[in-house]
Amino acid sequence: MIYCDQKLSRQLEATEARANIDFVETRARLDPSYGAEWTEVGGAYAMFDGVESPLTQTFGLGIFQDATAEHLETIESFFKERGAPVFHEISPMADQSILPLLGERGYRPIELTSVMFRDMSSIDGNVDVAESEISTRQIEESEADVWAATSARGWATIHETLADFMLAFGKIAARTSHGHPFIAEIEGEAVGAAGFGIYDQVCILAGAATVPEARNRGVQNALLNARLQLAKKSGCSLAMICALPGSQSQKNAEKNGFKIAYTRIKWQLFE
Repeated sequence: MIYCDQKLSRQLEATEARANIDFVETRARLDPSYGAEWTEVGGAYAMFDGVESPLTQTFGLGIFQDATAEHLETIESFFKERGAPVFHEISPMADQSILPLLGERGYRPIELTSVMFRDMSSIDGNVDVAESEISTRQIEESEADVWAATSARGWATIHETLADFMLAFGKIAARTSHGHPFIAEIEGEAVGAAGFGIYDQVCILAGAATVPEARNRGVQNALLNARLQLAKKSGCSLAMICALPGSQSQKNAEKNGFKIAYTRIKWQLFE
């Protein structure tokens, strides 16, 4: 039995932090001039991946150590020195003393995320992937740009301005040290892309996208099942995924055995 408590939250928050550190370090390796870097302050992981990147924020604030005004001062300086806004994603399992502290410093809640998990021990043997027209596989290193382009095409249908950003973002994500990107194909044509990383015995599923002409054909579920199959083979004890509350992504995860561990709040500093 896995309880939705602080112990579980620490596992999940540490995994997401490590996945984002992996991305930031890959960006720094591939493009040193970009200025991507991260630091640890009071148990929180603060990372900078550019002013507009969704990775430019902290993870784990208040969950590994109680947050203090001094911790926040140091973290805020880290972002301000780089011209970036200050964001924290904070687990509700953190000590509740963090709430008045954030209020006193001018933070406001701006976003909610369902942090979900699946106990991999409940899967016997390999995850069964139903036969269909869709094939899935891990990409080769030489296919990183194809994976990024497929992902960008899928995300562009949400908002066309995302295409260029997601293409550049995907070219980094496909090359992370602990990443195992998956692609979905129909008759040899790429129709979907999904991110996946393994950190110790916890895996994180992220960034699944389907190109417009292949929507509603089971691409998302095929990619999810393929990643769970690799997680089981790799000895993972937990799988995690983050989704917008009530979204189709959350529903798909729930259909595949994921449970909501907690709803996380994203806070922004307003001055």
